[in-house]
Amino acid sequence: MNNKKPDIKSMDLTELTEFITAAGQKPFRGRQLYQWMHQKCATSIDEMTNLPKAFRDELKEGCTYTVLKQANVQASTQDGTRKYLFLLEDGNMVESVFMRYKTGNSVCISSQAGCRMGCKFCASAIDGLSRNLTPSEMLEQVYQISRDTGERVSNVVVMGTGEPLDNYDNLLQFLTLLCNEDGIHMSQRNVTVSTCGLVPQILELARKKLQITLAISLHAASQQKRCSLMPVANRYGIEDLMAACRYYFEMTGRRITFEYSLFAGVNDSKEDATMLCGLLSGMNCHVNLIPVNPVKGREFVPPGKEGLLSIKKHLEQKGIPVTVRRTLGSDIDAACGQLRKKYMEIAEKSPLS
Repeated sequence: MNNKKPDIKSMDLTELTEFITAAGQKPFRGRQLYQWMHQKCATSIDEMTNLPKAFRDELKEGCTYTVLKQANVQASTQDGTRKYLFLLEDGNMVESVFMRYKTGNSVCISSQAGCRMGCKFCASAIDGLSRNLTPSEMLEQVYQISRDTGERVSNVVVMGTGEPLDNYDNLLQFLTLLCNEDGIHMSQRNVTVSTCGLVPQILELARKKLQITLAISLHAASQQKRCSLMPVANRYGIEDLMAACRYYFEMTGRRITFEYSLFAGVNDSKEDATMLCGLLSGMNCHVNLIPVNPVKGREFVPPGKEGLLSIKKHLEQKGIPVTVRRTLGSDIDAACGQLRKKYMEIAEKSPLS
């Protein structure tokens, strides 16, 4: 083994087999090791009892074996939602959320520690980007939550802290590992990746022809208003974004989801609804209306129920499929970045040991 401490949990099966055979092991050990990491979700190399002890010792000495540490867990007394704060090896922290639905359990994971996109309504962007997460750090959020709850995770949503397509290569490797038949073998159709609208990466992802669901954080139907909410819109205009979405559907056959967070007095008027209908006319899409979670340090508040239902009705009348996102974890810090930010503020006053 070399001294660079390779991250074995981030390797796909081919890479892992090549790695261990180069170290003098037989190829079949690669699949054994892979299944321990991604099927049995072993928390340590010592658990891998069908691997020779000498090989296990080599792995412990020469490799990184990523296991996240739980720093905090908040459990909702209302609906069973659980918000996790995980401590990374370098001291960074990331959030994940476990949500129960009638159709199965979903986990929302983070793809970066922090975020550099600067969306005006998001707690994740307040302190900027610390770094990208590795594929193993993304996977570990799923594995840790499944272990902690003792329940199967049916769906994964990459919609937590960070912009997934800003961590494009690691995201693709994460998807490969998550959906591999020698791991937990999640269907691509049970995975959703959210983006604020990085057009070049959307086009590149489209050409991969994956069967994941692409969710676009839209939040406004006009270029001017979107720019005021999301700095990324200054780089990639709304017309280019919509063209990329049409191309994505053309290449994959997968319906696009548009996330539309509702901010009282900002994007919830009849005019906003009319513009949204016009923007999405003729597209194979679905709109997810989201009453915004209030965030400390941000002035945005959700609209009243009447305003929310008015926009929903407007979309329905135009034949655009729409749902209102069920509010989960309203009694805990369930919005992206809230728990992490709170904990970081505490840690600054009293550093974690």
